[in-house]
Amino acid sequence: MSQSSSTPSHAGSSQRAEEEVVGLCRDLIRIDTSNYGDHSGPGERAAAEYVAGQLAEVGLQPEIFESHPGRASTVARIEGEDPSRPALLIHGHTDVVPADAADWTHHPFSGEIADGCVWGRGAVDMKDMDAMTLAVVRERMRSGRKPPRDVVVAFLADEEAGGVFGARHLVRNHPGLFEGVTEAISEVGGFSFTVNEQLRLYLVQTAEKGMHWMRLTVEGTAGHGSMTNDDNAVTELCEAVARLGRHTFPVRVTKTVRAFLDELSDAFGVPLDPEDMEETLVRLGGIAKLIGATLQNTAAPTQLAAGYKVNVIPGQATAHVDGRFLPGYEEEFLADLDRVLGPRVRREDVHADKAVETTFDGPLVAAMQSALQAEDPVARAVPYMLSGGTDAKSFDELGIRGFGFAPLKLPPELDFAGMFHGVDERVPIDGLQFGVRVLDRFLDLC
Repeated sequence: MSQSSSTPSHAGSSQRAEEEVVGLCRDLIRIDTSNYGDHSGPGERAAAEYVAGQLAEVGLQPEIFESHPGRASTVARIEGEDPSRPALLIHGHTDVVPADAADWTHHPFSGEIADGCVWGRGAVDMKDMDAMTLAVVRERMRSGRKPPRDVVVAFLADEEAGGVFGARHLVRNHPGLFEGVTEAISEVGGFSFTVNEQLRLYLVQTAEKGMHWMRLTVEGTAGHGSMTNDDNAVTELCEAVARLGRHTFPVRVTKTVRAFLDELSDAFGVPLDPEDMEETLVRLGGIAKLIGATLQNTAAPTQLAAGYKVNVIPGQATAHVDGRFLPGYEEEFLADLDRVLGPRVRREDVHADKAVETTFDGPLVAAMQSALQAEDPVARAVPYMLSGGTDAKSFDELGIRGFGFAPLKLPPELDFAGMFHGVDERVPIDGLQFGVRVLDRFLDLC
């Protein structure tokens, strides 16, 4: 998109949205929407009502859907210039993982502004994108600037626990909300990685690993702790968990990872060996945490439980594991798990979901590249795979092609990956404002 295509009124609208986005982000952070992984969702209803109020104020007709008391999502449709064209979905989640205020420099639900950033739980995961979407939509509605096609905006509950009470509920119970939608954008993509002064890569998520959150159980013989016991469930489980925690799954290069490595090879001017990525990951700095786990399946033990008294050998011991598999490698992953764990361990899913992957091509991708370059001339959009998961898995059930595109231009020194679920989560104010400008341009082009 050429600079000349940005009219004065467009520039003025973008400026007003830039001014508003910071306040919207702070307001959202101040609503404690911590998701504890059970039926409770404190704050999600309040967040849904806040979002609905912001949308209704500019003439939209948002609907709130409550899947369980307090677990609420907000959806609205914006009419485009040509409603006959396939529609675009912009979705974000309003829930966040819990935070302990004692660990933070600034209170995690204060929305504090310090050091040029908005601080708080959800600042990057993902109330920043929620705020950018609200700011752009509100200003476009005020100025009467319709997008080229219909745009559905969805602000969802429960993403941090798999989306059962949010995206999955809407997809399975209210699919008509997404009538005509063929493509979507959401979180964990569109952020920058500075290679040098002449090149900044913006990583667009086109794939994400599948998940098996699982419970492992071993049955043994209960008895007195003072006696010998060759059938101790705790011993058997701990040995199995230790084997799994130390196991290295084989490297498997998917098409998305291959494309990303090719882009990195070109950017760094050196060939990259997927089997020997240690030096490359060092050069990637903070985003190495996002990239490293996309080369193989993973299984991380996260919880252990057994017994009720120190002098009683329990008859059962359990563990929980966060398992993630690459697109196309679920069967191999499960077979490897069972082999490593051994026959004494019973494995059952607590929550399972598929891997998703799409290609990095088409008019939507071109619109991303053009919108980024209009604001950052050294920008290059590249595909990558997310090691975690998003609500894109739910919308894939409706045949909606999903991308992670929440544009942020970041300072090279910021540990962006460390912000996700980490202490002192924060987003640069100028990054938010950059994202507003890019998102606004993107809507004109898509």
